[in-house]
Amino acid sequence: MNSSDVAGPVPWWRVAAVGRNPRVTIVRMAVLVVLTFLAFRYLFVPVRVTGISMSPFYKDGERRWISPALTTVGGLNRGDVVAIQTSGRQVMYLKRVLGLPGEKIRIAKGDVYVNGERIEEPYILNRSPSWNWPTNGSERLLGPEEFFVVGDNRAMPLENHYFGVADRKRILGKVVR
Repeated sequence: MNSSDVAGPVPWWRVAAVGRNPRVTIVRMAVLVVLTFLAFRYLFVPVRVTGISMSPFYKDGERRWISPALTTVGGLNRGDVVAIQTSGRQVMYLKRVLGLPGEKIRIAKGDVYVNGERIEEPYILNRSPSWNWPTNGSERLLGPEEFFVVGDNRAMPLENHYFGVADRKRILGKVVR
């Protein structure tokens, strides 16, 4: 063995920057970038609550996480809070799922009825008796890919609230509590 076979000590700054094996470090960094992208695309998406339609449990300005994976793994259930896309991922509404595909929905005097039965909504603190939907007093039958969604702040006037039927493809994910 001659002196040209031994490279000598690696400078401390190089070890700190890229490790003892730069190729392994680059592979690790690439895997980390891909996993981070996948996690923030499919597992957890940050959202900021804007507005008071989900008060008092979701306050204006709060930051929350939604999970697209939870909608496919566990499905959507009555009472779930979901993010609904309106125009891409930049504008979304947080709403509560009250009606599931194939159910008949109506709101009468502030109470929500599913298939003719009034549902309990313990998360509603103030309910306005002026809420009636559909306006003709009948029920709305949901299609196979439709969900009925509405905000929790039912003290707001009905006309100031975005709510109603949302297609499954517009529901981005469930809010992670």
